[in-house]
Amino acid sequence: MRVLRAALGPVFIVAGVLHFVRPGPYEQMMPPWIPLHREAVLVSGIGEVVGGAALLDRRTARFGFWWLAALLVAVFPANVYMATDPEEIPWVSKSGVPRILLWARLPLQPLMILLLAVATRRD
Repeated sequence: MRVLRAALGPVFIVAGVLHFVRPGPYEQMMPPWIPLHREAVLVSGIGEVVGGAALLDRRTARFGFWWLAALLVAVFPANVYMATDPEEIPWVSKSGVPRILLWARLPLQPLMILLLAVATRRD
């Protein structure tokens, strides 16, 4: 499980840093009914960095699991919005990604939560 945590930690850290380096695409993914898009993107970026860093240490890995599981649930509406209204998201509509792939992406979040649970279970 240590190897899996060591792989997942940096993935979340890099994903979180990207929220600061390129916030625009993340802001566009935000459903219109969620206020403060920029702030929400920055908070979720911080959340990914914190959760990813927590995965790297055995003593904080379980906290990292719960933190990231909550974060993945919190950002799920943005992924649903991207699947249901891709024409409203400029970078998605320009990319030509088939809608079926946007829908296929949705089950990946519960699978990621499961993977995090496996990676952080106590030995």
